[in-house]
Amino acid sequence: MANRFVLNETSYHGAGAIKEIATEVKGRGFKKAFVCSDPDLIKFNVTKKVTDVLDNAGIDYAIYSNIKANPTIENVQAGVEAFKASGADCIIAIGGGSSMDTAKAIGIIIKNPEFADVRSLEGVAPTKNKCVPIIAVPTTAGTAAEVTINYVITDAEKNRKMVCVDVHDIPVVAVVDPDMMASMPKGLTAATGMDALTHAIEGYITAGAWELSDMFHLKAIEIISKSLRGAVENTPEGREEMALGQYIAGMGFSNVGLGIVHSMAHPLGALYDTPHGVANAIILPTVMEYNAPATGEKYRDIAKAMGVKGVDDMTLDEARKAAVDAVKKLSQDVGIPADLKEIVKPEDVDFLAQSAYDDACRPGNPRETSVEEIKDLYLSLM
Repeated sequence: MANRFVLNETSYHGAGAIKEIATEVKGRGFKKAFVCSDPDLIKFNVTKKVTDVLDNAGIDYAIYSNIKANPTIENVQAGVEAFKASGADCIIAIGGGSSMDTAKAIGIIIKNPEFADVRSLEGVAPTKNKCVPIIAVPTTAGTAAEVTINYVITDAEKNRKMVCVDVHDIPVVAVVDPDMMASMPKGLTAATGMDALTHAIEGYITAGAWELSDMFHLKAIEIISKSLRGAVENTPEGREEMALGQYIAGMGFSNVGLGIVHSMAHPLGALYDTPHGVANAIILPTVMEYNAPATGEKYRDIAKAMGVKGVDDMTLDEARKAAVDAVKKLSQDVGIPADLKEIVKPEDVDFLAQSAYDDACRPGNPRETSVEEIKDLYLSLM
């Protein structure tokens, strides 16, 4: 069996990288950009950093901002119509996962109109054409949507998130500029950073992991563990390292999958609008404990990557506990809640467990699971 790896054609990294957007737009012959960005980023002039680059280069653009934190089918449908009306020939997605996921869905439907029913994109959709070319500019260090073949859209009618996987949606260019992340508040920095750590850890232990993905995930765990506290304090070094660490994690998990931390987090976002990174961070240590028997020596590697001392002299059980404890400590240090008591309603647990079991991320989990076992995991966090 062949292992496939899909990455951006081009990526730029480092402070000031957004200047290269004009170079790419002009170099690729694009005439007008469709700028996807959420209302808050526009309100606080984060989007303006990119539109100033376009203005200075004389590049025409239209802005679309009908995007929720957990983007909906309606956001995508309205975006498709707005794109058609704009006359644009490329998309510039500015934001976190919400803006980039919306942009991916819009771009796919424009080039594959037979998938105009957004629900038809769930899972691995058999699209034939590459999406409208996307230049992705993340403003959070977490989702890595700028380098993944995944996107998530909320079906508000059914209170569920649809995980979509499509090699045709990957942005052609990623511009990872830590200056675009400097205005993130502490809470969002912490949540998105823990999302990135979850990507790295789940990607490292997922059923589809192999040597190439392992290389990315271990390095990402190391970088994120060292830099997230600094990023939360808004140090330049912390921001720059987190921008890189989350991208490296994305290079890996996009190609091998995740597990039930994500499948349990998705319903919380759909039902309660819980920030995705917060949900992941709360769930991660508990699921790590649950998955430990199916992970061989990998938790020893995780503990080492997180800076735990003396790991080689520990028993396997001790090393596994050390890895989980290191994750708990990092999560606590950056202010993530310890449980789901303030989020989950007891009457919803059956629905949440079934939704998590049905989620596209669940089959990648290293340990076989069931609806009842997932229900027990939710309950243990309450």
